[in-house]
Amino acid sequence: MRAAGQARAPAAEAAELGHEARAAAGDHATLRLWLRMLSCTTQIETEIRRRLRRSFGVTLARFDYMAQLDRRPEGLKMSELSSRLMVTGGNVTGLTDDLQRDGLVLRASHATDRRAWIVRLTPKGRRSFEAMARAHEEWIRELFGGLDRARVAQLHGLLGELRAHLLHSDQPAEEK
Repeated sequence: MRAAGQARAPAAEAAELGHEARAAAGDHATLRLWLRMLSCTTQIETEIRRRLRRSFGVTLARFDYMAQLDRRPEGLKMSELSSRLMVTGGNVTGLTDDLQRDGLVLRASHATDRRAWIVRLTPKGRRSFEAMARAHEEWIRELFGGLDRARVAQLHGLLGELRAHLLHSDQPAEEK
């Protein structure tokens, strides 16, 4: 522990700040905001990854994959999974192979498209995911615990406004 008034090592301070260490005091407020948002997201994601690995022996990619299937009990085509997860078909195939080998998903041929496969959670996969999802929700609540309900609602609303703006800003600034 540092004594009062003792200077922090530059590397330790940069690690604590994360992406925010890139910003200078004179940088525009929106750049500093972007770096703060990125720092928060990275810090939360890193902690969730650590906890998923420690508590369940799974990766965030596996958790996200199973979350998509949990939302669609009838299953998803592998191409839909790839699109929803924003990963390549090869990544989805690898995850599917691993999860199928573990008895957590079932791959079946599509009823009308012979080239496609439908993937569903098995009962074992659903139970496994439900346990992870309960823990995940508690972790998120804990990580955001420093904000009361009003602040969470305020931040959610502000980020919603930003998101709406971004959705309507379909052209890069150079093209406008």
